[in-house]
Amino acid sequence: MEIKLSDHFDYKRLLRFTLPSIIMMIFTSIYGVVDGLFVSNFVDKTAFAAVNFIFPYPMMLGAVGFMFGTGGSALISKILGEGDTLRAKRTFTQLLYVSAAIGAVISVIGYFTTEPVAVLLGAEGKMLEYAVLYGRIIFIGMPAFILQYEFQSLFATAEKPKLGLYITVCAGVTNIVLDALLVAVFPLGLVGAAIATVLAQCVGGIVPLFYFARENSSLLRLVPALPDPRALLQISFNGSSELLSNISMSLVSMLYNAQLLAYAGEDGVAAYGVLMYINFVFLSAFIGYAVGVSPVVSFHFGAGNHDELKSLRKKSIIILIAFSAAMFILAEILAYPLSYIYVGYDPALCEMTHRAFIISSFSFLFAGIAIFVSSFFTALNDGPTSALLSFARTIVFQVAAVLLLPMLLDLDGIWLSIVVAELLALILDLIILKIFKRKYNY
Repeated sequence: MEIKLSDHFDYKRLLRFTLPSIIMMIFTSIYGVVDGLFVSNFVDKTAFAAVNFIFPYPMMLGAVGFMFGTGGSALISKILGEGDTLRAKRTFTQLLYVSAAIGAVISVIGYFTTEPVAVLLGAEGKMLEYAVLYGRIIFIGMPAFILQYEFQSLFATAEKPKLGLYITVCAGVTNIVLDALLVAVFPLGLVGAAIATVLAQCVGGIVPLFYFARENSSLLRLVPALPDPRALLQISFNGSSELLSNISMSLVSMLYNAQLLAYAGEDGVAAYGVLMYINFVFLSAFIGYAVGVSPVVSFHFGAGNHDELKSLRKKSIIILIAFSAAMFILAEILAYPLSYIYVGYDPALCEMTHRAFIISSFSFLFAGIAIFVSSFFTALNDGPTSALLSFARTIVFQVAAVLLLPMLLDLDGIWLSIVVAELLALILDLIILKIFKRKYNY
């Protein structure tokens, strides 16, 4: 029996509904990890460093996918909660068309600006050559990249989280198999890894269009729709926090890379690359839960079910506290094995990566609730509050920490800055939750 957005959610039902989104996000992050694994072991560490050096740039420009996905999910779920199914379908249709067009424009802009951005960030020599080559291929697939991240939110809104999971698994398998073929078997190196990523994104971003283009058993499908600038503006407003968060994270990643080049050279960038790949796998569990629960929150907010909102908030925080403890313990246990898998061929680099992971994994104790609270306000269609939390978490706290702590603790200060920033973000989130409790009756 399928779970409906209108249901009452106890712990069991809440976990059953969000589990596909959690697995979907974990799987998405894992096939990104495999991409880096093949580059590191079958090309060289300079190529691996170059990939991680330039990848924040396409992630920054592609952040509109997160904005449209979360903002669109919040608005569409709210409209469904109000009972207007046709308007929900029209909003869904317009969202996909507009985001695909924007993706095409970003693709062109990104292709021609990759080299000057890499130079501006300090890349040179072979690392610059690798970064430009990889970045330009990734930008070719930008429309699919944007749609893929939208569908990760919209499948839950359509009450089809399992279908979203199946498509993500197919995309992941595509990437892994093509990585093995194009990087390990055929000597295409970095080009092969980039092609594998783009084709996998096409599976995740284009295939769902065929499902929604015809009659289906979900709440959503593509229908004739006139332009509705007001709806697009509201979606952008709602999703502004996710846009800001992802742009900020990309900028912060660039700042981390610049700091690491200064404090530890190319090895520091490579170690940070491993750290970011592995962190994304762990954090994706929190992101997946937030993606899965958001349409439920939006639906009950639109329907005026305040008791259910209170229940969802309390249960979510308890679930995420348990997740956080489990993630921290797992990270500490796996720190060395995961570091060795990536850079075991270089003992000094492996030791640096291991130490970075041991220190930064404390951030998992705080990040889950911080991610959820920001997403919770997006689901309540309160974009400004969500954006404030995202801005503070990334730009204010992380930038301040990564600039100041290395002055006191040298290289360890860079790894510790992630922990300090997440702790400060958690404190702010709990304060904001208390302030707005009466306004939204949660």
